[in-house]
Amino acid sequence: MRAGGSFLGSLCSFAMLLSISYPGVTESLAELQARFDREENAVRKAKLLVKLGHAQLEETRRAEKTGDYNTLGLTLEKYRDNVRAALEALKKQRPDAERHSDGYRQLEIHVREGIRNVDESLLVVPEVYEPPLKIVRQDLVGMDEELLKLLFPRHPAKPPAIPLPPEKQP
Repeated sequence: MRAGGSFLGSLCSFAMLLSISYPGVTESLAELQARFDREENAVRKAKLLVKLGHAQLEETRRAEKTGDYNTLGLTLEKYRDNVRAALEALKKQRPDAERHSDGYRQLEIHVREGIRNVDESLLVVPEVYEPPLKIVRQDLVGMDEELLKLLFPRHPAKPPAIPLPPEKQP
């Protein structure tokens, strides 16, 4: 009995190891970038940016750990350019973000994550590498604000003034 249980336990452990080691076919950063560049549909492009963006942000974390700040900066600049391309495609194909928000929502949420990643990188990079990263951050913040304005355009600037009843006016 003991030998059978041990074999079964070993078999299960081996199966779990295989499932962890090979979680499925994952695309490389270059393959994801190529798919993103080829995509014509703006909504699919924005949704693909989420996947590509996660891969790019993971690449920046690896570069940060190894001290490769040139790669970190170039990857974040490419990320910013991809966000801009997705946003422009959405504005061109689906100009009414308030009514047709699919793609815009995913992009806005992901851009927030990208801004957080740039903020974290700014804390660890040497001072020499900060200016380009600050520009990337500024561009991402600008696009995030634009996305919010497109998604929520109808906000009154200030509440309307309520006139006083006639008997209380001076």
